[in-house]
Amino acid sequence: MARSLEGFLVLIVAALVYSSAVASVFQPISDSHRSVALELFTPLEGSFSSLAETYEALRTFEVLGIDKKTDINTAACQSVLETLGSSSSALKDLFYALKVNGILKCEIKKDVFEGVTSSLQATVSSAGALLDFYYSVGGLVIIKDQTSKDDLYLADAEGVFGSIKALSQSDGRWRYNSNNPESSTFAAGLALQALADVVSLSSSEIDQSLIGATKNDILKLFDSIEKYDDGTFYFDEKLVDTHEHQGPLSTTSSVVRGLTAFAAVTSGSLNLPSGKILGLARFLLGIGIPGDAKDLFNQVDSLASLESNLVAIPLILSLPATVLSLTKKDSVKVKVNTVLGSNAPPLTVKLVGVFRSGSKDTSLVEGQELKFNPESAVYALDALPKSVDVGKYTFVFEMVLHDPDHLNLYATGGQTQIPIFVTGLVKVDSAEIAVLDSDLGSTETKKIDLSGENTVSLSANHLQKLRLSFQLSTSLGHAFKPHQAILKLTHESKVEHSFVVGSSGKHFLGLVEKFFYLSGKYNVQLTVGDAVMENSFLKAIGHLDLDLPEPPEKAAQPPPQLLDQKLRYGPKAEITHIFRVPEKLPPKELSHAFLGLTLLPLLGFLIGLLHLGVNLKNFPSSSVPAMFAVLFHLGIAAVLLLYALFWLKWDLFTTLKALGFLGAFLMFVGHRILSHLASISSKLKSA
Repeated sequence: MARSLEGFLVLIVAALVYSSAVASVFQPISDSHRSVALELFTPLEGSFSSLAETYEALRTFEVLGIDKKTDINTAACQSVLETLGSSSSALKDLFYALKVNGILKCEIKKDVFEGVTSSLQATVSSAGALLDFYYSVGGLVIIKDQTSKDDLYLADAEGVFGSIKALSQSDGRWRYNSNNPESSTFAAGLALQALADVVSLSSSEIDQSLIGATKNDILKLFDSIEKYDDGTFYFDEKLVDTHEHQGPLSTTSSVVRGLTAFAAVTSGSLNLPSGKILGLARFLLGIGIPGDAKDLFNQVDSLASLESNLVAIPLILSLPATVLSLTKKDSVKVKVNTVLGSNAPPLTVKLVGVFRSGSKDTSLVEGQELKFNPESAVYALDALPKSVDVGKYTFVFEMVLHDPDHLNLYATGGQTQIPIFVTGLVKVDSAEIAVLDSDLGSTETKKIDLSGENTVSLSANHLQKLRLSFQLSTSLGHAFKPHQAILKLTHESKVEHSFVVGSSGKHFLGLVEKFFYLSGKYNVQLTVGDAVMENSFLKAIGHLDLDLPEPPEKAAQPPPQLLDQKLRYGPKAEITHIFRVPEKLPPKELSHAFLGLTLLPLLGFLIGLLHLGVNLKNFPSSSVPAMFAVLFHLGIAAVLLLYALFWLKWDLFTTLKALGFLGAFLMFVGHRILSHLASISSKLKSA
């Protein structure tokens, strides 16, 4: 148990340090997202609870390349037909029904589309709230794409654009309606999508002053963007005390969808820094794999919007491994992909700097170009720089696009810093353990082999101290200081004491209370571990006989030791029991003869009754005395039956208990009937 505990401590430290190393490494969408999507988007009996959830599932499967249409097609198309064919369907349901149909391509009649088109156009004409514009104009764009109706336009597209634009605020955020003074970043994303749809449905070019004003709103919105230290950017909702509050993921996704949609239908550049677009992609990838279906949809759908947008396509530099081994001679491998994992355009990856963590020294390398393998699409450095030793480093990479035209099309982010752990074997030298006197120096010193077995035996008292010393060095000969170096002493009574090993020894004087004044034999163990040390170890050194003074009256007692769970809950020793040999029984004939003798008194009783001439002449004729007479005779019969049960089945205690109740009953009814007979007899004598 002690060995596993020490090893567990080493693993915990390594895991914590490793997690800090990979915290800033962003990976594109992978197969893990596909596996989670199949678990989160599971239809109940072939259908989802709403058309919105159906669309989110289908859209997520579409982006991730998962073919699940056949499993959802029947129920989803039935719901789409019912929603589009009903005149009482809500605007939101019509919008998502059209979106679902855009993926499943359900068989919808032309007159159904015409009816929905008329309803949506009427809503656009009378709309005043942002969501009404968003659902109605978005639905018309979907119908135009699905029916190829080139003549589907908004009658007053510029007027609708101005109505939506009137809800914008000076800080780039938008209101949901003119009656609500609160503005929202999430609503800004919806507004930009609605404006992009209006431009798509316009039969003529929208006034460029309105387009320019909207672009200025986008720039103002990006002025309020939030930032993390690792270069990620995100939008957060500013609304407070409202049911429409959205988290950073949904808010960022809304803005990304609106931004990319608006950029796709307008001409000219938005003049947004490509680094912020890359930062948004890093934020969406940095959240990992969400455990909620809605969050997974927002992540995947917004990343799909960034995959081929007209502002800047983010390129993600990732490392398959951020822990490299000097022993195994691992090489630095780098991959560059889009957010959805597609291959990047032709480019060069350079290692421009390597810095030791926590140090501001100059770079250990002056710049090296990584070789590209077209088959695996991996950029690799054949070997680590010779000056790199075990430890934590920051590797700085730079991507250089080959085609100058790609500079405005892709976002590379300049230099990318990635923390990397370099591990290796650490050499242990000059290990020895000694017992020292405070004045006379060393009295007993023994060398130990921390790479082999040790059976060192030492003795000390409370006036002395114990010193353990050793030297650690890397393969390059540099001194190495481990993250953990713990000396543990375990008493014969299983009481343990752990000490951090430093440059000086441990004085037992002053530590007697910590040892609970327990003299005797102590087993000595040393644990040395570090996240970059491949040969971390836990070694038994030997034992120490410690002579401590007697404890005072009020000295603290050792803590109670936990019982071994195997002894407490394990199988118990088998209990064997030898039963007493049955005594020899008498012959059956003797038992039968004894039974006959016990029945003789009963037979004599019956014969006596016949000789006495028993009759029923004196049986009471009145109802109440007659009832007591009957109960008395039944009680006598019950007593006889009780004798039979005692003989055949019952034990003495059960029989006596029943006889007690019957005796009390017989005394009561017998007294009543005998009193009645005595009164009749006295009347006859007096007469």
